[in-house]
Amino acid sequence: MAHNDAQAFAVWITGLPSSGKSTLARALKAQLGAQGHKVAILESDALRNILSDQPPRYDDAGRDAFYRLMAHIGGLLVENGVPVIFDATANRRAYRDRARRRIGRFLEVYVECPLDICMARDPKGIYRIAREDPENRVPGLQAPYEPPEEPDIVVRADQEPPEGAAARVIAKLVDRGYL
Repeated sequence: MAHNDAQAFAVWITGLPSSGKSTLARALKAQLGAQGHKVAILESDALRNILSDQPPRYDDAGRDAFYRLMAHIGGLLVENGVPVIFDATANRRAYRDRARRRIGRFLEVYVECPLDICMARDPKGIYRIAREDPENRVPGLQAPYEPPEEPDIVVRADQEPPEGAAARVIAKLVDRGYL
């Protein structure tokens, strides 16, 4: 199926680990799919596992290199008519800003969720591992997390169902002329 270049865009979903980014990404993809839009999700953990046989580096240099590559891959997809949803913490604003400059047709969605709720959810055991191994630098604990200064949309994951948040993202995509 050919993609329509006019419909290519990127949505970067950011927030603390276990805030609800992946749940929102799946809900958004499902709703866009129901409207006939094929969308790729670039999920940071899955992409890290594909790109390297080595354990991922979570130091500043490793994160910078990874998010530079992730933004590049997303930009290539958008340039070729494939809408992209980034499901990635990207703890530094600079990582997300780089993608925004690279892609242009871009929305930044901030999934705001209190740290204690993220830690209680913790489906991957990220926070548990961080408590056991302080070398494991988790954004919001040992590593800084810089929330967006002016996100296009803020989702309160502890108060809003993902389906409603996804509908708001789609409304913003329509409002911007991306859909």
